[in-house]
Amino acid sequence: MTEPFDVVDVIRTKRDGGELAPEQIDWVVDAYTRGAVGDEQMAALAMSIFIRGMNRAEISRWTQAMIDSGETMDFASLPRPTADKHSTGGVGDKITLPLAPLVAAFDVAVPQLSGRGLGHTGGTLDKMEAIAGWQAEIPNEQIMHMLGSGPGAVICAAGAGLAPADKKLYALRDITSTVDCVPLISSSIMSKKIAEGTDSLVLDVKVGSGAFMKDLDSARELATTMVALGTDHGVKTTAFLTDMDTPLGLTAGNALEVREAVEVLAGGGPADVIELTVALAREMLASAGKPDVDVEAALADGRAMDRWKAMVREQGGDPDAPLPVAEHTHDIVAETDGYLSRLDALAVGISAWRLGAGRARKGEQVQAVAGVELHAKPGDRVKRGQPVMTLHTATPERFDRAIDALEGGYDICEEKPAVRQSVVLDRIAGE
Repeated sequence: MTEPFDVVDVIRTKRDGGELAPEQIDWVVDAYTRGAVGDEQMAALAMSIFIRGMNRAEISRWTQAMIDSGETMDFASLPRPTADKHSTGGVGDKITLPLAPLVAAFDVAVPQLSGRGLGHTGGTLDKMEAIAGWQAEIPNEQIMHMLGSGPGAVICAAGAGLAPADKKLYALRDITSTVDCVPLISSSIMSKKIAEGTDSLVLDVKVGSGAFMKDLDSARELATTMVALGTDHGVKTTAFLTDMDTPLGLTAGNALEVREAVEVLAGGGPADVIELTVALAREMLASAGKPDVDVEAALADGRAMDRWKAMVREQGGDPDAPLPVAEHTHDIVAETDGYLSRLDALAVGISAWRLGAGRARKGEQVQAVAGVELHAKPGDRVKRGQPVMTLHTATPERFDRAIDALEGGYDICEEKPAVRQSVVLDRIAGE
């Protein structure tokens, strides 16, 4: 087969700051997917994009090329409107678990095709697999049933056929230091979300030490780019910027986070988890044409819990089975009286990861029981000797490195500190 372009010319164009033609983008993504462009060549192009950037038209075309590399899903036949949510990842981010059944309680279908964790950020599928019997891999026919006549929400693994170009490119970016690049992050996320076929999408873009985006400016750039991509591809898209300097909720780890999510569905749970769950639910429901429903009532009266249990059962899980508990725990105690003034999300995330809650490379097994349980958040008063955190693991030899990760990760001061008033920092709407 004679190729219509020379990959060296495509690399040179972007390396020198030029704009890639639509035909060049279509070809290079397709050629890389089928192996006509080598890893070393795509790595050079990815680094050129990292350094030189892309304009809106280039990012939009790159996203479409990745969508076109595989299959797409179509929810047009469903009797319910669809609304989806994507988080860029953080520490203690269990929001998908209560959010999907909560939105489904208002007869809006939620196709939450999710992923696994890598490094210090947790994965939704890893959390759900802490539930006895629950299966992540289900066929498309079952997804359609669950969204149509079933509970109205599904949390499952995305099929291998969705945007295979992105799967191949992400693995390359991960080993070439080109992950944190707005054009490549945004097209990676949005190609999969658009291929899923949802009517509307709400993005939760994390900001802070435990997030990929460390500052508001970079997070806003990413959110704005993704909202524009959704708009360009006919998906009603909005984004929230949310705080990830401090872990979300009081747990980081798989079974620990499921327990906390169930507490929210039962009408309790930490205030920040409730706030973000409700805010995202309202946005998703408004995007689906239901702006005036009482979201809190569905948590209080058990409707959301009923959807959760039905959703878990449909995938072989037992929602009433006890969650696994770690055999080994270790308390981190306050060394002085005072107020907790800072609790670094990255430090907590790395500690949970080292305890066994996360993986260093794809394919590694994670511990359902591992993680960090928080007994205080910034602004809370603590006493000398009081546990501030409890570390959980099945393998106690992991404690030393997990404790090391928390060194300098929290502060206790004499005066009560000012604390954040809301986990939601900003909202970005489409055109």
